[in-house]
Parts: sequence; C-alpha cells; structure tokens
Amino acid sequence: MTTGDNAFGGTREPHGRVSVRRGARRGRLLVAGLLAGTMLVSTSAAAFDEDRGPAPLAGAEHTGYEHGTVDVDGIGLHYVRTGEGPPLVLLHGWPETWYHWNEVMPDLARTHTVLAFDLPGLGDSEIPEDGFDKATTAHRIRAAVRELGYEEVALMGHDLGAMVAYNYARDFPQEVNKLAVIEAPLAGLGLEDIFSASFHFQFNMAPAPVPEEILDDEDVEVYLGYLYDGSYRPDRISQEVYFEAYSDPAVRSAGYEYYRAFPEDAADNLAHAEPKIDIPVLAMGAEYAFGEAIPASFEHVADDVRPVIAPDAGHFVAQENPEFLIDCAELFFGASTGGPVPDELTNCVG
Repeated sequence: MTTGDNAFGGTREPHGRVSVRRGARRGRLLVAGLLAGTMLVSTSAAAFDEDRGPAPLAGAEHTGYEHGTVDVDGIGLHYVRTGEGPPLVLLHGWPETWYHWNEVMPDLARTHTVLAFDLPGLGDSEIPEDGFDKATTAHRIRAAVRELGYEEVALMGHDLGAMVAYNYARDFPQEVNKLAVIEAPLAGLGLEDIFSASFHFQFNMAPAPVPEEILDDEDVEVYLGYLYDGSYRPDRISQEVYFEAYSDPAVRSAGYEYYRAFPEDAADNLAHAEPKIDIPVLAMGAEYAFGEAIPASFEHVADDVRPVIAPDAGHFVAQENPEFLIDCAELFFGASTGGPVPDELTNCVG
C-alpha cells in the first residue's frame, strides 16, 4: 500500500493550487482535528480504453437517470436507476453520494439495470435516528431493493459502501450473485491497520459532539478539500458536488455516525467471519491508496477473492480512473466472451 498526503492518495505531482479561502482556514481545522484524533486514541483503542478516451470532468449528471425514493424503516432512501438487464446495486462511501458512480453508470447500464443508492443519512436519503452499523444499513438497502421488485442482485461498493455490500452478501447469500468491493478493508479485519494513514479516521470517530462542534459550515470545503486534494487525481473528483452535499450539519453528523459504528462493525465481522461467503468477490485497491490491503482483508471472509489493483488512481477509483473500473466491472459482472484480456484485467473476469 502506498500513501501520500493522506489516506486517499499517494506520491504524486501537485494538481493545481488550494483556494485562498481553503488554505487560510486549513491550519486551524487540521490542528483541531488532530487534537480530536489524539483524544480518541487516548480513550479507546486500464488500462484505458483508447476508443473511449479520457473521462470528462464530473459535475453534470448524465441523461437517462430516474430518481426515486423508497420508504424503509420510516425513512426515505434515495436511488438513481438507469439501464436494462440484471440488477446491479451501487453503494457509495464517505464523503460522497450516489454521484460517485456518475461516470461509470452509463456504460454499466448497457447490460444491467443499475441502482445507485444514497446511503441512509447521506445525499438525498433521509437521516435515521440510529442504526449506522453496516449490518443494519445493509438490511435497509436490501429492503429498498426488494421494495423496487428485485430479489437477486449483484453488488458493487466503495469505501463505506463496500462494507455495507459485504454485510448484504453475507446476511442474504441467496440474494447476491457477485460482489465487488473497492478501497475499504473490513472493520476488525484490516481497517484499523490504516487508521494511521489519515487523521480523519479518528476525527470522524470522536464521540459526539466533538467533530460536530469543531467543524463549522464554512470549514466543509477546507476539510473535505484536504482529503480530495490528497488523492492521485483530485481534478477528476466532483468536489463541488460533495461540498454542497455535506454542507448540512445533520448530514455531516450522519457521516460521523458511520465511523463511530466501526467498533460495532468489527465485533460483528469477527463473530460472523465463518462460514465464508462463496460467491465471486472482486476486491479492488487503488495503486496510490490502499492497494493490496483490500483483497487481504476480504480473504478472511470470502473463499473466491479476485485481487485487482486499479492503476493511475487514488482512493476515488470510479472518478479518478473510470475507464479502468468500467472495463473491469464489465468483465466481472458480464458474460465471458472468451477473448483476450489485458494482464491488469485478468482477475476481473467473472
């Protein structure tokens, strides 16, 4: 695993300059965050497709998307649907929304009905009073999927979404045929080993209301921008979309709750690591982020793990190198053509 400025990126040349406002406030916020992290530690344990060309900068939604809401446990879960074919459910991470998948959805929709959810409490989904552990979240997503009329699905998750997708596949093995997880070791099975890569883990996990009181609305661009700017291709990340999405203090607090649930997630994962899930698991780490730590984590809980390293990308693979992710996902979730496959995509073949 290679890390650079923070957990979301690696050694790279600078991509532009930080805004004056962001730079002016960065020092105060980061010092406060580091203090919060220290407190918590002391109190608790593509290969590119040449025909497709480079991805456009994200910021505009592609056409052909249907937005909707499903009521589950008294909260509305927002989803975006497109395409036709077998259902493929996409689950984003933090600090993101469904829009993380915007650049890959049109290609995946050529062969699948693609359902991209906003996790409960994030994006345009309503905020639950509790239940931010990944097992409860998985059960809510599964209920929404079934409410929409789908029984057996394939899953792809990034970051927190990968953790949720694993719980979905583990707890409902007859309803998931394939699982792809991107850039997230599981709690209790490798996640804690990367906490030192970035202060944001301990900051977000700090008990309420520590991060809520430290990080004001005007600090959102500073904090999130620091994380995005540390990735390998920050110019490809839809930063303004996420700044707006996390401008609501209640949404930010919901995001922290997902991190605060890590100890509960770890206990749950360790208690249910056996029997291992037996469906194919594509475990993808980024070249300039968590890399081989992802398949290493999922080998504890799955029998058929396909390790893949996404080249030329930091943590936000779907936006930093959507071409590679599309090529890999099409091989993994689609029918085999029997044709030649580039070496870097060999383990993507489903």
